[in-house]
Amino acid sequence: MPVVIDINETLGYAQAARVGNLLFVSGQVALDEQGNLVGRDDIWAQTGQVFANLRRTLEAGGSSLDQVVKLTVFVTRLEYLAMVREIRKRIFGPLGFYPASTAVVVSSLARPEWLVEIEAVAAIRGAAGQ
Repeated sequence: MPVVIDINETLGYAQAARVGNLLFVSGQVALDEQGNLVGRDDIWAQTGQVFANLRRTLEAGGSSLDQVVKLTVFVTRLEYLAMVREIRKRIFGPLGFYPASTAVVVSSLARPEWLVEIEAVAAIRGAAGQ
C-alpha cells in the first residue's frame, strides 16, 4: 500500500504518494501555506512559489529537488514556458543535472488565476541505488 503525504480529504487526493523507492508528487500550484495565491497575473512569482511548494512536499516525503527524476509542467500560455524554463534552470543548474521534463500548454488549470502547475517523480533519499 502506498504511503501518502498530506491528504486533502475534502478534494480526495494526497500531495504525494510513496511507492517503493519513488515519490509521486501531485501538481503544485502557487498557493502559500495559508492557501493564498502568490503572484496573481505574474508567472515569475507563481513559478517561484510552485517550486517552493514542490521542495516542501518532496522533503516531507523523504526526498529533495536533487532526487527529482521527472517533471511535468502545465502552463496556460505558450510564452510562459521560457520563463518557467529559466527558473527551472536556476534551480537545477547548480545541482549539476536536469530531470526529464514534459511541458504542456493547457487552456486552463483548475482555477483560472493559476498560470502554472508542476508535478514530479523523485527517488527517495537513501533508497537502494542512491
